[in-house]
Amino acid sequence: MKSNQFIIIEDFCQYYSIEVSFVKKLSEQGMVELIHQDTSYFVHHDDIGQLEKYMHLYYDLGINLEGLEAISHLLDKIENLQSEIRQTKIY
Repeated sequence: MKSNQFIIIEDFCQYYSIEVSFVKKLSEQGMVELIHQDTSYFVHHDDIGQLEKYMHLYYDLGINLEGLEAISHLLDKIENLQSEIRQTKIY
């Protein structure tokens, strides 16, 4: 595992002043992928943007985990539909 590609979630949580348990709950819901090595959990730097989005929705807007999951699902569907539209415009 290359250390420059992963961020320790404890450091991420300390930087943003959020709870580690929140990130672990997101992982349990399958919304964020955590890598467990030794005694630490890591998140890939490509997933940081998604994690920040969930963090802002949860802490700033007060949306619960079930709401985050629903929003994530709907945003994925929108992204897939937009991709299909782009594909049909090419042909």
